[in-house]
Amino acid sequence: MGVTCVAQVPVAEGKSVQQTVELLTRKLELLGAEKQGTFCVDCETYHTAASTIGSQGCVLLLRGCFALFENGPCLIADANFDILMVKLKGFFQNAKANKIESRGTRYQYCDFLVKVGTVTMGPSARGISVEVEYGPCVIANDCWNLLMEFMQSFMGSHAPGVPSVFGTKHDSVYGPADTMVQYMELFNKIRKQQQVPVAGIR
Repeated sequence: MGVTCVAQVPVAEGKSVQQTVELLTRKLELLGAEKQGTFCVDCETYHTAASTIGSQGCVLLLRGCFALFENGPCLIADANFDILMVKLKGFFQNAKANKIESRGTRYQYCDFLVKVGTVTMGPSARGISVEVEYGPCVIANDCWNLLMEFMQSFMGSHAPGVPSVFGTKHDSVYGPADTMVQYMELFNKIRKQQQVPVAGIR
């Protein structure tokens, strides 16, 4: 795993979510990127149960194998961690209406792995995510300019600024948990957007 940047792409004016995703993937294919399959990142939120004594908080379960605690650590967990959370229902309650996921197509372009996905909550599309990984490097500071230049080649002016997680990883080794923190920030941002849901997936 290399250094990864996760960003939200706004829906193009006059287009649906699906049409904007198609525009992005078409640009990638024109660059020479090749499809490498599909991906899915899902997030389930668990809040501490009311009967639990102590501070209130929540656990965000990403990809079924990362547990991010609110204002706390990020744990790499077993793929069946969600089953453990069910057994801990006396301590943590699943926020059922809060499940969110990003699902789409993976592309490979030279040393870059690109994942363009539609972010959904329930049956409706809420936005577009783009994850770009530069494989040969594990230090964010050493490859950020190259990563940004590549993202601008197909995202244009919608290429993101430096992710907040890079501030703590400026000159240290970047890891998978840092990507999950970026997804958590993206999902939280999309949840907080108080707009009418955009067109559903067709």
